[in-house]
Amino acid sequence: MSERVVREGLFGQLARIGKAIGSAKRLELLDVLGQGERSVESLAQATHMTVGNTSAHLQVLRNARIVETRRQGTKVLYSLADEQVGVFLRELWRLADTRLAEVEQLLRDYLEGDDSLERITRDELVRRSLSGDVCVIDVRPVEEYRAGHIPGAISVPFQELNEHLAKLPEGTDIVAYCRGPHCVLAPKAAQILRRSGLRAMVLEDGMPEWRAGGLPVSTARAS
Repeated sequence: MSERVVREGLFGQLARIGKAIGSAKRLELLDVLGQGERSVESLAQATHMTVGNTSAHLQVLRNARIVETRRQGTKVLYSLADEQVGVFLRELWRLADTRLAEVEQLLRDYLEGDDSLERITRDELVRRSLSGDVCVIDVRPVEEYRAGHIPGAISVPFQELNEHLAKLPEGTDIVAYCRGPHCVLAPKAAQILRRSGLRAMVLEDGMPEWRAGGLPVSTARAS
């Protein structure tokens, strides 16, 4: 076997990964799976696709060994193959942040150009949580909250935020977090909270980064 044949074979294998992630919908599926394992039906709902399309995209990812499956009764649950996939996705986002101005512009447009949201680091949140002077809310869907959340965080799904406003503490800093630094749910939630007269800020990243940092994760169910 020649050196050229080997090199072409190696780059061909690398291209399998590139082809597998060469779809916005498949990248979105990986983003959701970064929060925890999901069924096809749940993933279809989260990404606004049909079950058939979702299943087809998942098969492409599975064939490239980016996701894996396990059975739970009659259900097939999907998850990221391992933490390396999560690391790869975070690095891909960093590259996009650096090279594509459109990423920041899309976020700014969604938040109506609001640059005044205060952000808090993981270390600062840990310190303030231990002292009890902050209220942490998880604005992801309940299913993701149950798969793992910051200890002490309250489940306040973004779609139900208005129903929870009266229950949130006044005079206490409220920290919202969601799927990661490119998830728009937490910043939008913080905007809504501030417009309602509450003190709100945003965790600078999200649950995948919290896990990757080796910080404690709770799986207690939402009340």
